[in-house]
Amino acid sequence: MPKKKATPKDKEVSSKLTELGKEIAEEIKEGKPPAFKMPVRSLSNIHFNEKKQQLELGKTYSKRSFMNVAHARKFMQTMLVAAWVRNELVDEGITTSLRDMYYALKRTIPGTKENTVEEQSESDPIVVDIETMLDVLREELHLNADVRGRVVGNVVIKDRGDTVDWSKLGSGGWSIPSNVENIEFKSVDADYILLIEKNAAFERLHEDKFWVDQNCILMTSQGQAARGVRRLANRLSVEHKVPLYIFTDGDAYGWYIYSVIKWGSMNLAHVSNRLGTSNAKFLGLTMTDIEHYGLDNYTIKAKDIDLKRARELKEYPWFQAPEWQREIDKMIKSKKKAELEALSSKGLRFITETYLPEKIGKKDFLP
Repeated sequence: MPKKKATPKDKEVSSKLTELGKEIAEEIKEGKPPAFKMPVRSLSNIHFNEKKQQLELGKTYSKRSFMNVAHARKFMQTMLVAAWVRNELVDEGITTSLRDMYYALKRTIPGTKENTVEEQSESDPIVVDIETMLDVLREELHLNADVRGRVVGNVVIKDRGDTVDWSKLGSGGWSIPSNVENIEFKSVDADYILLIEKNAAFERLHEDKFWVDQNCILMTSQGQAARGVRRLANRLSVEHKVPLYIFTDGDAYGWYIYSVIKWGSMNLAHVSNRLGTSNAKFLGLTMTDIEHYGLDNYTIKAKDIDLKRARELKEYPWFQAPEWQREIDKMIKSKKKAELEALSSKGLRFITETYLPEKIGKKDFLP
């Protein structure tokens, strides 16, 4: 099989990986202990940038040295992963999974009883280390995670040479891949993107052709949004100036899903600018909606863990807007939460014909 032609991004990533190796080799030649610096990814080095409206890594760095007994194993693993990713994936134009990488790298070091890696929990964080250190996305290293999420709308893309029309894929829609970096948007015709937490709500809206009537893009994250979903929403919204609305359950976990899509996550603060979409707005479900639409009989008693999570959200700097403080306070006080499916109590098409058109028409969003 012929090798794929390297993209400009592949050449850039390969160069960064090569340069990392050259720097380490040069230190060894000069008789210096080989080491490299990398941003600290602990909570103490993560802050919320009010101006950019996103989580960011701070300026604190740590040093990983081969001559430090505590660092030696991770140093070896970092060099092993970096070399393998460049030689076997980026330069060859091949993409694989984190699981495949783990098995490809696991072996016993000759002359010892020591394995390069024992569990995947060792190799996965190394990828994030390299991602952070070189300012590249994991997907640009040709490493993918499981596919999760679907999308439908008046959009035509080119993906690996194939032209795909999202409006002509039947009831299933287009499965969002882990890596959407090389997708080329040929045409985008939409007034907004509606990103939905629940697959069931996506199915309802898709079957009712909500995206046709509203000229929007429907997307489902199927729970906490995977990186591919977040990156696709970001690219559509930023590159094509399409507003992004988020539709989740009325509970702390649904609101946190919104938080991650809009402001980024603490675990991936180093790529918030590419995975977070700071102009996103929250469409629902809220505690105020429960009151306004008479859904109180269809709420669920919040567990202690739900209330604990709500109190945590209340303290986050990015949830300090008065509107959010009121919603969180209402949940804590009422000790109730609601799922999107509660809207079906008003009729299966209530969500399509009443709830969403009303809220979008009135621009009834939370910041």
